Amino acid sequence: MTTDTSAGPRPFAFRDYECFTFDRRDRVLTISINRPEAMNAVNARLHEEFSRVFTDAAHDPDSDIIVLTGHGRAFCAGGDINWMQEHIDVPGEFERTGVEAKRIVFSQLDLEKPLICRLNGHATGLGATIALMCDIIIASDKARIGDPHVSVGLVAGDGGAVIWPQLIGFARAKEFLLTGDLLTAPRAAEIGLINRAVPADQLDAEVYALADRLAGGATKAIRWTKTATNIALKQLAHSMMDACIGYESMSNLTEDHKEAVAAFRDKRKPVFTGR
Repeated sequence: MTTDTSAGPRPFAFRDYECFTFDRRDRVLTISINRPEAMNAVNARLHEEFSRVFTDAAHDPDSDIIVLTGHGRAFCAGGDINWMQEHIDVPGEFERTGVEAKRIVFSQLDLEKPLICRLNGHATGLGATIALMCDIIIASDKARIGDPHVSVGLVAGDGGAVIWPQLIGFARAKEFLLTGDLLTAPRAAEIGLINRAVPADQLDAEVYALADRLAGGATKAIRWTKTATNIALKQLAHSMMDACIGYESMSNLTEDHKEAVAAFRDKRKPVFTGR
């Protein structure tokens, strides 16, 4: 990825982040998830930072277009297994997580600046939700995407139940949400889940050609067209997210979730009992 960091230090709004890096290319701001050693899996710190990064991007005076991507081989591998164990051990922590989860979705949809997802690698669970909530998703053809919440005994409550049916219809969305199956990027593009999949060595060219085109356009018209288009999706998200987070919070207390986390650590297949 070619970036220009010669403009000097980060704006104040971005100085207290540990799990993101920020790079500028004229009026295009690239925000990169920066936990490559963990496949950019979401822990408590990254989740909290996600809950405010889109608001800070909205207030950034030096950008008109936002590109969201990940460092390393993955875009975002969903929830970190150690963080899941923390929620099992201290269920009350899920209250704060639920509030943050709503902020992530709402702030992402409220962002007026076009948000392009540079899907450099696998996106699962919350990572898939965040990718799909972007305005335009361009993926490496090597990437895979899916929401395997159910595979770890959790409800897909962090936004997956909101966005998947809007992109590919209820029948297909329920098949993928209820099985947790992953799709290749070319298949995801074929069914309309993402915009397009391109060869990995062409990803930057595709993403930044579009970003530059939008940055050179009529900024206010583009922003407000996005805002108008997002009205129905924002209404839907606000009507659903409380229930979605509530159901996910309940699933955090189940024996099946505890078993799934234990099985992941033991490198074995979980044995679910429906409890």
